[in-house]
Amino acid sequence: MNKDIGEISGACHCGGVRFQVTLSDGLHSARRCNCSYCRMRGAVAVSAELADFRILQGEDLLTVYRFNTMSAQHFFCSRCGIYTHHQRRSNPDQYGVNAACLEGISPFDFAEVPVSDGIAHPKDDPSGGASRQAGVLRFIRSE
Repeated sequence: MNKDIGEISGACHCGGVRFQVTLSDGLHSARRCNCSYCRMRGAVAVSAELADFRILQGEDLLTVYRFNTMSAQHFFCSRCGIYTHHQRRSNPDQYGVNAACLEGISPFDFAEVPVSDGIAHPKDDPSGGASRQAGVLRFIRSE
């Protein structure tokens, strides 16, 4: 897997939502989160600046979900239910993009994915604490 990819196309499962994105740091930014929502969603997200993410088709199919502080916006296709991207609470100038929606990429392509500690989110720390890593998720392929 080439982790240095830049521009790449993506889509939801049904193909109703299609997008083009230039990743901030290729696939090197891959991570998961252990907050209540991300834990259930289970996606690997990679980073892109807001200006580097373009919806090509199906913007009208996108639905947004917000919870808790209502800061982050989680977008998913209203037809097939797949999460495509979210505007981050930790950095509102970035999207987290579902790596599984990227053309030719699978979350199982990553041997290890860092897990951010979203339970103890840095924005909840009045002293302005830094984000922490909660652990690492590993995928070991069967032979």
